[in-house]
Amino acid sequence: MKPCLDFRNSSSFSSSLCISPGVQLALAGSEWPFCTEGISINGKITGSVSTMTDGDYDYLIKLLALGDSGVGKTTLLYRYTDNKFNPKFIATVGIDFREKRVTYMSTGPKGTTGKTFKVHLQLWDTAGQERFRSLTTAFFRDAMGFLLMFDLTSQQSFINVRNWMSQLQANAYCENPDIVLIGNKADLADQREVQEKLAKELAEKYGIPYFETSAATGSEVENAVVALLNLVMKRMEQCVDKSVPEVSNGGSSSQPETAEPVRKKCSC
Repeated sequence: MKPCLDFRNSSSFSSSLCISPGVQLALAGSEWPFCTEGISINGKITGSVSTMTDGDYDYLIKLLALGDSGVGKTTLLYRYTDNKFNPKFIATVGIDFREKRVTYMSTGPKGTTGKTFKVHLQLWDTAGQERFRSLTTAFFRDAMGFLLMFDLTSQQSFINVRNWMSQLQANAYCENPDIVLIGNKADLADQREVQEKLAKELAEKYGIPYFETSAATGSEVENAVVALLNLVMKRMEQCVDKSVPEVSNGGSSSQPETAEPVRKKCSC
């Protein structure tokens, strides 16, 4: 097994889960690229998020934005992290990322208030140009969730969503990763080429949420990112529940199940 990750001092991820310092529990039947320390998750997570400016954190969550060049990945992430909009288009070269600290409030059974988690979000911005494709896909396996974007004023960028989805299914940490589909530039209604009905049908086909956002106005930007964070946290809860071994009367834990091959169907 790989050594457990202390994500406060490293940018890489491990396929193990740290429940407490010095203790590792294998995620049986799943290769899940996150690590946490001293945290347990109880209750159904469908929580709310508020901004946290500094201090320590419980989770490092890596989200990745992808889509054709010019769909607005950089401006959307900038809007989310800084609440600002830069109308000047500068194509991303390779990979860039932004960061934001948030406080995540989980929701327990029957709507009761659950635990509060301090989350450090890393939002990775990938180049949409074909010449950077091999570089960007190399980052897919380390991401825990994906903002799959297209431009509402570009029919071709919408058509290419299927190609991006195929690449995700081939290169992400599992065959069905957590994804939110985003149609950006909703403020340019007079230039719109993609019907909302068709976009919703595509999202329904893939079984993923769909949002129409505007990085220019900020409309639905935060809701889209929070929806993806909700999906990631739910999967984390399920993985934690499945990874905790049973404890016998003698106090010794049973061995976790043998890990299956690396590529999974996201069974957690």
